[in-house]
Amino acid sequence: MRIVVTGGAGFIGSNLVHALYAADGVDEVVIVDDLSTGSLDNLGDLPARLHIGTVLDQDLLDVALPGAASVVHLGALGSVPRSIDDPLRSHHANATGTLTVLEAARRHGVPHVVVASSSSVYGANPVLPRREALRPMPVSPYAVSKLATEAYANAYASCYGLAVLPFRFFNVYGPRQAANHAYAAVVPRFVTAALAGRPLRVHGDGGQTRDFTYVGSVVSVIVDAVLRQVRAPDTVNLAFGERVSLRELIATLEDVLGRRLDVVHEPPRPGDVRDSQADCSRLRELFPGARRHPLRDGLEATVAWMAGVPVTR
Repeated sequence: MRIVVTGGAGFIGSNLVHALYAADGVDEVVIVDDLSTGSLDNLGDLPARLHIGTVLDQDLLDVALPGAASVVHLGALGSVPRSIDDPLRSHHANATGTLTVLEAARRHGVPHVVVASSSSVYGANPVLPRREALRPMPVSPYAVSKLATEAYANAYASCYGLAVLPFRFFNVYGPRQAANHAYAAVVPRFVTAALAGRPLRVHGDGGQTRDFTYVGSVVSVIVDAVLRQVRAPDTVNLAFGERVSLRELIATLEDVLGRRLDVVHEPPRPGDVRDSQADCSRLRELFPGARRHPLRDGLEATVAWMAGVPVTR
């Protein structure tokens, strides 16, 4: 089985590529990545075929996709703040990029496509937990671009019979997640600051909640989806229904490190939602073996990787 992973040198993508090479039935992994947010260091010495370039390049996709059993489309430009700073760039990378990948999959007869959306599409909808049938109320350009991602995938299933599986990710964290840029996610930002002895900067009062999902759980589900060619008639939350406040996250990190951490509060950021929690009923129906990693275990693995301990799978 030949699998194409867009964004395969990035955080989730590189963890997925490692997991695919450890799975029975996968013969070859092909990566498409422009390395704008990913890194070759994430891939180590894996024998994956790497095509460096953007998913907006149709000619590149015409080289990468033929013969694939599945495409896992993770290539995107993440971060709500980044999208607020440059909404057009986010739209082109996420919405148009997804359309370009889907059209290439259709052109080359790829039978199965997994696409990554985001819990940010729920936005201002106050209902918890977040059920997939809830009305999306995006409050950032990033969220709009990810809603377009899953809408395009579902449209291609309806119009062209393409087997698709759109996932909504919820605050994925873990090893190989970049922390050295202005748009880093909260877990790598906190861990980096804690290891360096700097205060943790919290936007808001710290009471906002997230459904933190360890990357190992995410990639296990995606590998299963690829091997079984799982499809769904609509989007699927990929999270496990755990609601953790930033204050609780900091307390767990303090427990992992064995010391108190200094915290500095800053004004809330535009586009951030207050609370997030997944309803995972649909996920459990499709993937009954999916396993949640406890937050403390995931933070221990993340701290070890960021402290320089090699990652092994």
